[in-house]
Amino acid sequence: MTVVKMVAVDKDGTFLDDNKQYNRARFNACYQEMKQRGIKFVVASGNQYYQLKSFFPEIASEIAFVAENGAWIIDRDEELFCGEFSRQDIDAVLDTLHNGNYPELRYILCGRDSAYYFEGLDEKWLVKMRHYCHRLKAIRSLDDVAGDKLFKFALNLSDDYVEPLMADIERLHQGAAAATSSGHGSVDLIVPGNHKGHGLDLLGKRWGIERSEILVFGDGGNDLEMLQQSGFSFAMANAPQKVKDAARFEAPSNNDEGVLQVIEQMLAGKPPFVI
Repeated sequence: MTVVKMVAVDKDGTFLDDNKQYNRARFNACYQEMKQRGIKFVVASGNQYYQLKSFFPEIASEIAFVAENGAWIIDRDEELFCGEFSRQDIDAVLDTLHNGNYPELRYILCGRDSAYYFEGLDEKWLVKMRHYCHRLKAIRSLDDVAGDKLFKFALNLSDDYVEPLMADIERLHQGAAAATSSGHGSVDLIVPGNHKGHGLDLLGKRWGIERSEILVFGDGGNDLEMLQQSGFSFAMANAPQKVKDAARFEAPSNNDEGVLQVIEQMLAGKPPFVI
């Protein structure tokens, strides 16, 4: 008999293959079995909620989303949590980004209603970002988003400058902003504590599920908290070593449908999913 009551999956590099696809028939068979057993399914990603929903059109209103790296939590179309930076902290972070030495830095601001970029940003990069942000608008100043809650900065820069930038954020904005990286020059700045692990804790409290009863999958630095705290944590074979070190187990790679392989093992009651 399985002891898992919640399954949470990162999306890019974990649930999706490198072509941004997944085996829908195989997943649907797993999902229907989980649903029948009362096992909750959660998508935990750094991506925008509106983009995440598009990958699960038939069941989006049945499942939960820990979106924007934990800044926005939605359970069956109901908002459970929404973080927010203060305007003072946003201004301070923008000052650091504009005045620091971060060549080729590009960024967007992410909020509940939309993501935003300042006019004049590289259009080629924006084309890429629109794949991740189905709502993305140009603004002239922060006054244009006065009615929205802003809860994340999504940055992209040379890999050589990721660590220095993250160190600067830690040094200059401790307690106001936290930096997390998912690799490939991508860095997210979030409200401290509003990470994926916090989102799973909120859902677990709502559903009466303990950390020891949660199965999670991840491949990046933004998955560390949920991997470290969950009873059944799997790093993907394609994950860097620091992510593997944070997890208790390893799953086959994202291109080998590793998440679905492990879920099937869980449903079959195979080790380590046995009482």
